[in-house]
Amino acid sequence: MDNNHKNNVQAPEPDCHHKQAGTGLDHPENDAQYTGLQVNAGIVQPPSVNPYLKRHKRPQLTANDYVEGILAGNTTVLGQAVTLVESLNPDHQQVAQEVIEKCLPYAGHSKRIGITGVPGAGKSTSIDVFGMHVLERGGKLAVLAIDPSSERTKGSILGDKTRMERLAVHPRAFIRPSPSAGSLGGVARKTRETIVLCEAAGYDTVFVETVGVGQSETAVHSMVDFFLLIQLAGTGDELQGIKRGIMEMADGIVINKADGDNVERANLAAAQFRNALHLFPLPPSGWSPQVITYSGYYELNIDAVWKMIDDYFAHVEANGYFDTKRRHQERYWMRETIEEQLKAHFYNNQQVQRLLADKQRAVLASRQSSFTAASDVLDFYFKHGF
Repeated sequence: MDNNHKNNVQAPEPDCHHKQAGTGLDHPENDAQYTGLQVNAGIVQPPSVNPYLKRHKRPQLTANDYVEGILAGNTTVLGQAVTLVESLNPDHQQVAQEVIEKCLPYAGHSKRIGITGVPGAGKSTSIDVFGMHVLERGGKLAVLAIDPSSERTKGSILGDKTRMERLAVHPRAFIRPSPSAGSLGGVARKTRETIVLCEAAGYDTVFVETVGVGQSETAVHSMVDFFLLIQLAGTGDELQGIKRGIMEMADGIVINKADGDNVERANLAAAQFRNALHLFPLPPSGWSPQVITYSGYYELNIDAVWKMIDDYFAHVEANGYFDTKRRHQERYWMRETIEEQLKAHFYNNQQVQRLLADKQRAVLASRQSSFTAASDVLDFYFKHGF
């Protein structure tokens, strides 16, 4: 073949667009020059979106709509109201506060129980067992689980429902995991407001599960009536679990996984915790915290754990501490809200932000101390009366 003939023969154009089968266009492989090759036509691909699907925009509920739905026990409306409470949108917050105010007269009639423990102590499994025990006696149960968020991505797994298999499908149980999102104080306040909504919806028992690390226990302790600490035995030095701060807050301590070969270790750990509790002064409630061993997985000794909780409520209701603690908590959260609002108002002021940036540069350049810089910013803020 001469060079001229070579130049006149053009190679078939490559199919850059990857023509799809069934569109009526032939594949280039079916060209006559490709002997022995044939591609059969495929089927027409359906559209990725159902053409019969109509996009329905959820109607915007008013505060009265939310309240009516909550009081009727509508869990869908309750979930939407909790989402509203957790929203950072100012418009949402305005509606949420109105809903909370209207629900307050119907709240306050539940047993609020905080549950904490180190990661892996079996909190979620225990809550599933404790919750079923509560529901078998009648009533309704709400579980509010504060889930730790990533400090880097702010993401959260929110996987507590997967470990509460029976409660997750029970018609009289409401489970709401909330990401801590790195702002424990804000989540604690929103959790407390969620308790009000759940109580208005008729839930007479509320569990609040904490992250189990850091200051979350202190925040949750300030919003519950009974604080339950779940511990483990056979994990090494048992005294590592005896921390004065958390021990002083606990109204009851339970040693989980007291089954099989671990029973003896659990009993030994319980004895050590009892000895440690004797070193602490009697709490203001006049209740001596008890230590009980149990197994959440095998559901052993659950009745004893719940009898302890019932005895506590009978004790504090008889001596008046129940109402006293509730009043202290109301005052505490009023002041916490004031501090939170003041801080937000301060840092969101644009003039203060500019002055802060200038003062920060001065501090980093060692031209001014941190204390005088902070004093200058505060003086500016108070002088202008923002």
